[in-house]
Amino acid sequence: MLRRSGLRVTGTRVAVFDALRDLPHARADDVFERVRPALAHTSLQSVYNALGDLTAAGLVRRIEPAGHPGLFELRVDDNHHHLVCASCGRIEDVDCTVGAAPCLVPADTHGFTVFSAEVTFWGLCRPCSDAAASAPIDSTSAPTHPAEGTE
Repeated sequence: MLRRSGLRVTGTRVAVFDALRDLPHARADDVFERVRPALAHTSLQSVYNALGDLTAAGLVRRIEPAGHPGLFELRVDDNHHHLVCASCGRIEDVDCTVGAAPCLVPADTHGFTVFSAEVTFWGLCRPCSDAAASAPIDSTSAPTHPAEGTE
């Protein structure tokens, strides 16, 4: 797959790709921790470089939900979206919301040719929702969308 994408096959690239199979929506630090035991000579910078190369080649997708570091995933062949828990940060994939990619069509494209749409749904996962329902009401600890209250 690396060769077909025009990339040279290296130990770091293979290890990073393999790590992402087990770590969907992974931070670069998570990938580094996963590959370090097998590749003691690998640095965090090498992992970032490999992730950048794999992303540029279209083998990996980078997502950046508000308030989160860049996350990497192998699901690149569709226009799926994401659910993010505003409390614990858990992320789940959501298939296209309506119809075929790009799912959403803006009212005015301003001359753009639209080929993709990124949608992030914010809410509470079931464990966080259950915990919030059983906790005493405290308006200072209510989860909010990461962009709320920022200017």
